[in-house]
Amino acid sequence: MAKSKEIRVTINLECINCAQNLEKRCHGISRYTTCKNRRNTSIRLELKKFCRYCGSHTIHKEIKK
Repeated sequence: MAKSKEIRVTINLECINCAQNLEKRCHGISRYTTCKNRRNTSIRLELKKFCRYCGSHTIHKEIKK
């Protein structure tokens, strides 16, 4: 399959604490969807977002689709 030539791509961000934390408020994994510019940001994106399962602001990392 050929690679897409799009500059802006849709990515998924996943909470890194949900998989490790057993003392969460409720069970589940927090995921956000956003876009990034492939030319300006070639590395994996990390953003601090609110995780409703952990109940606090945590780091969300880009995951592979």
